[in-house]
Amino acid sequence: MTIILIRIYLRHLAVIILLLWGASALPAWAEDTPSTVPQTWQMLDYLATDYAGAVKDGAVISASEYAEMREFTSTARLRIGALPPTASTPELLKEADALMASVETKAAPAQVATQAHALADALVQAYPVPTAPEHAPDLARGATLYQNQCADCHGATGHGDGPAGLQLSPRPVNFADQTRADQRSALSLYEVISQGVEGTPMASYAGQLSSDDRWALAYYVGSLAYTKEAATGADTWQHDTAARAQIADLKELSRVRVAQLTPTLGAERARAIVGYLRGHPDVIQQQALAGIPLARERLAASLTAYRAGAKTQATQLALSAYLDGVEPVEPQLNARDGALRAQLETAMGAYRTALTSSTAAVASVAKQADEVDGLLVRAQKVTSDAAGDAAATFLGAFTILVREGLEALLVVVALLAFLRKAARPEALRYVHAGWSLALVAGGTTWAIASYAISISGAGRELTEGLSSLFAAFVLLGVGLWMHQKSIGGRWQAYLKEKMAAALNRRSGWFLFGLAFISVYREVFESILFYAALWNDGQEVWLLGGIAAGASVLGVIAWALLRTSRRLPIGTFFSASSALIAVLAIVLTGKGVAALQEAGWVAVSVAPVPHIELLGIYPTWQSLLAQLAILVMLAVGFVFNIHRSRRPQPSSSMTREVLPDAD
Repeated sequence: MTIILIRIYLRHLAVIILLLWGASALPAWAEDTPSTVPQTWQMLDYLATDYAGAVKDGAVISASEYAEMREFTSTARLRIGALPPTASTPELLKEADALMASVETKAAPAQVATQAHALADALVQAYPVPTAPEHAPDLARGATLYQNQCADCHGATGHGDGPAGLQLSPRPVNFADQTRADQRSALSLYEVISQGVEGTPMASYAGQLSSDDRWALAYYVGSLAYTKEAATGADTWQHDTAARAQIADLKELSRVRVAQLTPTLGAERARAIVGYLRGHPDVIQQQALAGIPLARERLAASLTAYRAGAKTQATQLALSAYLDGVEPVEPQLNARDGALRAQLETAMGAYRTALTSSTAAVASVAKQADEVDGLLVRAQKVTSDAAGDAAATFLGAFTILVREGLEALLVVVALLAFLRKAARPEALRYVHAGWSLALVAGGTTWAIASYAISISGAGRELTEGLSSLFAAFVLLGVGLWMHQKSIGGRWQAYLKEKMAAALNRRSGWFLFGLAFISVYREVFESILFYAALWNDGQEVWLLGGIAAGASVLGVIAWALLRTSRRLPIGTFFSASSALIAVLAIVLTGKGVAALQEAGWVAVSVAPVPHIELLGIYPTWQSLLAQLAILVMLAVGFVFNIHRSRRPQPSSSMTREVLPDAD
């Protein structure tokens, strides 16, 4: 069984590493397909808006428009399938197939619009591209550009009645049409200005206008349908908590649509707020929410959406409350009150699960939201007190490195100690290369992702969760193999044969891969924590905490390696197998917990204490996953003991191998 596990590991190591980098939000596909994702996104957005002009009440009202809609869905499906695979690819293809089926069956425009927008949003989450301007667009500049570049076709007020436009076929879009405008975001308009629309007189302006000018023009055009409503938007925005929670920064403002806000705010309020903010995008930068205040407003908006029957939107807002509000301040919160941070994670996960339940009453969900908000109030006080605190920064930096580094250190030390016991010094370079490259890869991942796009909270949790579960899977096999060698004198036959054999390339890459994966996941998460702490202005204390943590880990490594040299070989194998088995259980719990935080796995609270060092979380999902690993270990250990009682073949017939294995 162990050999089968190892072979699977070796064959799929490269694929797993690529998936991890994809989950980290690295746009590795960008060099090969620089425009595929934006063009596909624009196609889906156009479909969501124009499908209503092709189908009504299940019947085709425009054959040419309907043919175009079918072509768009088919092309979008092919383009998505041609993109480099990520962990999100199967779900993207499933959504694309569902959209194609809806168009083929002439589904209602509202259904198609919802599916197309959902697929477009999922696409830019899986293959991130810039979706917002770097700073608030200049609306005065946008107005000037519109009159100079667009008014001749679209008309001075955007009604599509310009002198040149009256001669065109098809006629230019009427930007004042609220029904159509409600389905469009500023990003939609930006992409049209940048890419043009094939088969129409609308050409691309990417070569004529800078990105800033295109954003200014997109925001100005996007405000033309809401000039009257925008007059009341300032007051509505100032006093509407539910609205403020859904538009926290320029990125969200650029992607928001009136139709998206209508289920919870109503069309009138949604138009007033969107119209006002598109005309005054600087307001968002001046009043941007972040941290715990953002989490509290997202939580309130989530409950409002749930009461309005918009369960999907409520769940998305609740997930954002944690990923975008709480997670960025976790280092400060964890340094001051780790128990509160753990309690908050569990409570917010349970609240998200309640939102997706078909039996949860509104009163019950509201009670859970109140409990979460109470925890957020406490967290806000803790993080406010910790801001700029030198002692908190030092302690946070120290505990993060020791906590995150200890697991990786134990795996690497076990590999090094084993190779020395097996008299295989030539293999040490593979382990050292693995953990060294992991340090470089972790830093490079953060640097590239920070330069290209911001790493989403979901991307961070998915990276940690997937890598934790994969490492646990590998350690499960290694632990069973080492236990097998620790009983019945099998280690003697193993060492006798392996000391006479040269290390082959496959076993070397196994050691490299295990060291890389074990260290990479810890480095990536630690760097994200340090990036958050660095912004507190306590750089010296942060670096001091890192240095102290590294010193402690160095002492632990030295002590473990020194102790392992003195252990009898049989005892060493027994201790190592037990240690690796425990690590497999710990990483399983942490992996499931990370996927819960990313919204991939539900959260059902269990009556057990939270012990992060052991990877024990008070949720049934993580506990059952750990129980499954424990059962597999127990069955494997019993099987090994049973096999050890059989007569062993002579050493000349033994074909045991390092977990490589032929």
